[in-house]
Amino acid sequence: MEIWINPACSKCRGAISLLDAEGVEYTVRRYLEDVPSEDELREVLDRLGLEPWDITRTQEAAAKELGLKEWARDDSSRDRWITALSEHPKLIQRPIITAEDGSAVVGRTEDAVRDALARK
Repeated sequence: MEIWINPACSKCRGAISLLDAEGVEYTVRRYLEDVPSEDELREVLDRLGLEPWDITRTQEAAAKELGLKEWARDDSSRDRWITALSEHPKLIQRPIITAEDGSAVVGRTEDAVRDALARK
C-alpha cells in the first residue's frame, strides 16, 4: 500500500493517522517532491477508475493560471490534463492510496481510507 501525500494537508495527516491506528504497513510518497511521471499518473488513474480532471484541484492558483476550468474534458484532452498534473503536482487531489488489490482511492474521508484498508 502506498499513500501520496502533501504533509501540509490535514486530510493527508488524517489518513496517515487512520492507517497507523489500524497498524497497516504502507509507503509514503511526498508527491510534491517525488513527482509522479505521466505514466505513473495514467496508472493511478486506471486504478482509481477516474479521469485526470476528476483528481485535479481546480481552485489552486496554477489551475487558474492555466485556465483549467475552460479545458475540454474528453478523451482527446486527457493527455493535456495528465501533462498539467505532472508539471504542476500541487494540482493533484490528495491523498491517493493505492491498495494491494490493484485498486486505488482518493482518501479524503475516513470512509474512503477504510475502503482502501478493506481492499488489502
